[in-house]
Amino acid sequence: MTAPFRALVEDTSRYLKSFELFLDRSSQHQCMQSFIHNTLPDILGSIGGGRPVFNVMGVGSGAGEIDLEMLAQLHMKHPQVKVDNEVVEPSTDMLHKYKGLVSKTPNLDYINFTWNKMTALEFEKHWQVENLGEKMDFIHLIQMLYYVKDPEATVSFFRSLLDEDGKLLISLVSGEGGWGKLLRTYRATHSVTTGDIKTFLDTKDIPYSKYVLQSHIDITECFTEGDEVGELLLDFLIDVIEFSKNAPEDLKKGVLDLLRHPDCSNVVDGRIMFNNNLEVLVVEP
Repeated sequence: MTAPFRALVEDTSRYLKSFELFLDRSSQHQCMQSFIHNTLPDILGSIGGGRPVFNVMGVGSGAGEIDLEMLAQLHMKHPQVKVDNEVVEPSTDMLHKYKGLVSKTPNLDYINFTWNKMTALEFEKHWQVENLGEKMDFIHLIQMLYYVKDPEATVSFFRSLLDEDGKLLISLVSGEGGWGKLLRTYRATHSVTTGDIKTFLDTKDIPYSKYVLQSHIDITECFTEGDEVGELLLDFLIDVIEFSKNAPEDLKKGVLDLLRHPDCSNVVDGRIMFNNNLEVLVVEP
């Protein structure tokens, strides 16, 4: 799905509006929080090698809510440890929100924040130019590989930064969920799923663990012609600016038919709930 369509990320304002709407209408944050509280602590227990300072990096950290929850779990697991936390985020607005959240959150004295207003690729170039040699204990790429040109190269670079007992955590939509079916059928611009990353890791014999997170999005308004909420959600799902207005009728019908197909959605109390299952991959050095 290319020209004449423009990717949603090209319109920052519309992207942020649709993204916030997506978070409001989906259970993505809730399922990630469940993972962070119930599964992540055991993963974090094995990192750091007893060192007094851990190096942590969040790439595409957004407004920081998920980052701070993970850092809190890390602190509970390793209460005596200080943390040097590299934040990599290209959006000025998101970084501002993240810094505001940090200023309002108590008991973060154990964390030193370094703010990098950069894309993942810009950060990679910065790291190589500065010849920064430190290794990372924990790196997380939460829902961000959709927005890089070469996801495999991005994974390879950040994995190369891991210490010998470090972990690289990746979260994306599952290749087996509704979004995976949508992307495979229409090849939207952010078409990478965990299926693609697992194939890459398997080919390279890179060890990893995988965790499926059950999630859904209420997409009911997508089927009401001219509904602003529905159009924004549709833009986010397809990653196209004003998809509903710009798509030929046959393409629009095909997308909507697939969205409500039983393979992708089910109906709960009259609402159409799209399968948004996520998968978390924890990659070893």
